Amino acid sequence: MANETIKAVESMVQALLADQPEYFLVDIRIKPTNNVKVYLDGDKGISIETCVRYNRALYKKLEESGLFPDGDFSLEVSSPGLDEPLKLLRQYKKNVGRQVELVLQDGSKKEGRLLEVSEDGVIVEEIKGKNKKKEVINHTFLFDNIKTTKIQVVF
Repeated sequence: MANETIKAVESMVQALLADQPEYFLVDIRIKPTNNVKVYLDGDKGISIETCVRYNRALYKKLEESGLFPDGDFSLEVSSPGLDEPLKLLRQYKKNVGRQVELVLQDGSKKEGRLLEVSEDGVIVEEIKGKNKKKEVINHTFLFDNIKTTKIQVVF
């Protein structure tokens, strides 16, 4: 049931996004309490106002669809926060140049600046040491070897 509902919601979201290709669907989660969470992003980010607009349009579609009898659902449309890992190639591409933390399949972690993104993986620049002892190492990671990638906030 849950997968069918997610697929139905996904097709509604894709229909809403069809006329604005700069925005894309990242994830949909539905809790047992019928709390529907839709995560959208954009190649140049997504504003709160845009999320509100999509929330209203999707809410109306969900009400009309009868997916949740008696209107027993809640809906949240937002961008994935910094605490959410990157999931899509488009997300990786829009974050080139930012600091990231990768958790690899073996559990090890690497931090550095996201330099490049390809269909197969990423190149991350790690800087060790400072001043004269500064060493720059570029690491290549295949997506198959990456468990999660999160953006690091640098102050």
